[in-house]
Amino acid sequence: NGVHEPSKDGFNKDKVYKSFSDIIGGKEGRFRETLLGKRVDYSGRSVIVVGPSLSLHQCGLPREIAIELFQAFLIRDLIRKHFASNTATAKRQIKEREKELIVWEILQEVVQGHPVLLNRAPTLHRLGILAFQPILVEGRAIYLHPLVCKGFNAD
Repeated sequence: NGVHEPSKDGFNKDKVYKSFSDIIGGKEGRFRETLLGKRVDYSGRSVIVVGPSLSLHQCGLPREIAIELFQAFLIRDLIRKHFASNTATAKRQIKEREKELIVWEILQEVVQGHPVLLNRAPTLHRLGILAFQPILVEGRAIYLHPLVCKGFNAD
């Protein structure tokens, strides 16, 4: 009938064995867990919240996500402005000084000319993925204008 249940050993009643098809099949199987799933660099995941003060082309981007997305630019600017001597020092400063004003100011400068792509899965039509000009905000939620939420099927 296609349903596999782990079998128990006759000697050790507590030990449960998995068959080969149990290991590779299903939601927690090898194929879906590791082989089909891919990690994406320079990306973030958060909740969408309405931001009525934003323009249609803007999105409110949380500080944590912005640091992840623009980390390479942030490191470059920290080195150029002599706040760090090398990449390792710059990365350490970003982690330690994440809340400090200097990292926030450089991040504000970096996001000015770099649009971000927002996607809400499943992307079934062209309005499911859109580009926005990021505006840095406090908190953990991504802010969108109320009229843009329709394309993302957000409430």
